[in-house]
Amino acid sequence: MGLINKLFGNKTVKNNEVFINWISLTNNDQLNEIKKLSNNEQILIFKHSTRCVISSMVKKQFEKLFDEEHNKMKVYYLDLLNYRNLSNKISEDFNVVHQSPQLLVIKNNLAVFNASHYD
Repeated sequence: MGLINKLFGNKTVKNNEVFINWISLTNNDQLNEIKKLSNNEQILIFKHSTRCVISSMVKKQFEKLFDEEHNKMKVYYLDLLNYRNLSNKISEDFNVVHQSPQLLVIKNNLAVFNASHYD
C-alpha cells in the first residue's frame, strides 16, 4: 500500500464513517470524461466484483483509507459483473491487465498506478 499511504497517509477510522463519494462508472461517455479530467487531477477507478469475498474485503479496506479531507477526490466504482465490456475497454485504453479487485490511478490520460487484490 505504498502509493496509497503516500496519497492518504496512515489514517485511523472514526465511527466507521465512509468518506468516499463513489461515482458509478457505467458507460463509455464517462470513461471519456475521466480521460479529460485526468489532465487536471488524479482520477481513481475501483473495479469490483460484487460476488467476490476478496473484492469486498479490499473495498472495505480501501474505504477506511479515506478521511473527510479526501471526499472531493473523484473515485469511480465499476461493478465488473454488470459492466464487463467497460472493464475490458478500461484495460485496453489504459494498457493494464484486467484484475479484480483493481485500483487504477489515472493522470494525464495514463494509468500511472494500478494494484489488485491485497496490493
